Amino acid sequence: MATIVPGSATQSLAAALAAADCGSLTIPTYERFADGETLAAVPEFDDEEAIIVASTVDNDAHIELLQLQDAVREAGATHVTTVIPYLGYGRQDAAFTHGQPVSARAVARAISTGTDRVVLVDTHEPGVADFFDVPTTTVTAAGQLATPLGDLDEPLFVAPDAGAIGLAEATRDAYGDGGTDYFEKDRDYETGAVEITPSDAAVEGRDVVLVDDIIATGGTMSGAIEALHERDVGRVYACCVHPVLAGAARTKLAAAGVERVIGTDTLERAVSEVSVAPAVADALTDAVADEPTQG
Repeated sequence: MATIVPGSATQSLAAALAAADCGSLTIPTYERFADGETLAAVPEFDDEEAIIVASTVDNDAHIELLQLQDAVREAGATHVTTVIPYLGYGRQDAAFTHGQPVSARAVARAISTGTDRVVLVDTHEPGVADFFDVPTTTVTAAGQLATPLGDLDEPLFVAPDAGAIGLAEATRDAYGDGGTDYFEKDRDYETGAVEITPSDAAVEGRDVVLVDDIIATGGTMSGAIEALHERDVGRVYACCVHPVLAGAARTKLAAAGVERVIGTDTLERAVSEVSVAPAVADALTDAVADEPTQG
């Protein structure tokens, strides 16, 4: 059985995967030196197979992941699987203006050097998986978001744009009832401003579940909530796979009139009510089954 190595920001999910019999946990150490440099180590690791579980929530987490990959190799691992529940820089999949980097590609190439396989969860841009130089699997956790919803009145599952309609449909399917729709969203990439245009779906008196892959600053989601309340909606729930909730995002959602915010443990937040561990565990099991056997 493999040994699971958690990143410092992804300890709950790593523990959930261990509880799902994906491997046993080791306890890394995380240090920061006076000059600001960090050191992630695995003093108790002693295995040939490692599963590193680390969301790259910030620049330090990216460095920590690279160090953990190198540390398990140094400690004797011959096969490394890297699970990245939330991939930082995953939204910058193109150079939006001349001279910009394709940041998702840059980090994917760096991560690929220290692993044999990668597992991602609901990337914002599907093409990001192609930037990795090793076999990469992307799993979806949208269905998990339906679990805490409870009884809804004539539910409508709405995506903030057409690109997220698949997540809304998966959540609706898991819930077992309701319709789906999406808003029109126009983004000005120079200013970052987003304009939300409500759809024509009837929402008066209905419970609406807004579903997206990421809630970052909360601007898009709070705008959608306000637009729904202008049309006499019932309760509005905000569901996301990755609850980044940067800055005053949670306050924006509350001020807009959200009933409840539900996220997963790809990022450990107060709203992380459900775990992506079942979806990731299935991917890890499938990866083992796909490994070639020696005759």
